[in-house]
Amino acid sequence: MKKIVAYILLTLTAFSCKKDNYDPPSSTFSGRITYQGVPINVSSKDVTFELWEPGWGKNGAITVNIKEDGSYAALLFDGNYKLIIPPSQGPFRSITNEETKNDTMLLTISGSRTMDIEVMPYYMVRDAKLELSGTNVVNGSFRLEKIITDAHERSVETVFLYLNQTQFVDGTNYLARTAVAGADIDPSNVQLSVNVPDVRSGNGASGDQDYVFARIGVKIAGVEDLLFSEVQQINLK
Repeated sequence: MKKIVAYILLTLTAFSCKKDNYDPPSSTFSGRITYQGVPINVSSKDVTFELWEPGWGKNGAITVNIKEDGSYAALLFDGNYKLIIPPSQGPFRSITNEETKNDTMLLTISGSRTMDIEVMPYYMVRDAKLELSGTNVVNGSFRLEKIITDAHERSVETVFLYLNQTQFVDGTNYLARTAVAGADIDPSNVQLSVNVPDVRSGNGASGDQDYVFARIGVKIAGVEDLLFSEVQQINLK
């Protein structure tokens, strides 16, 4: 009996060692979420998509985070995957894939691969301009282009202008913001202004600082994730 138990333990140990000795994933899958080649800017780490790899006994998806500038990167094993953007993710809709005839994209990874993922946003922020007025006011101007105009169209709920001391600027990372209801804007010429907090006096989270970062955000009715402009640095002197 002892010999049988010892044999079983030896076998399990050998199996465990073989399993643990697999090489880690080394192929990089990277790119951007885009509309007609233009990146979709989002809130950092709030928007994701999923990669499903058939077989291997896996029951869950690999979740890939989309960065604030619309870029993404993931380390993967070589193989075949299904790429899915869940309906609840992002200020956009998935585009029907020609091969699968639905919103699932078939993906083959064999070595590192770069690929932009085209989506259909509800709106696009165009001609965003952020600049300092005087010494303590940041003005923002832009226009909103409505992209989805069919039965899936949505209205603009609110537009924002955010300021922060770091490059992470969004609805949860800001020192100051201003907001205007979507019903009160002219989409062809949106104007916003926000006072700069006294970051130069050391009252801010990072101490003395002679610049801030600014970003426009757009809340679309019925859509959780905001659409953003690019982050811009505003020098305060």
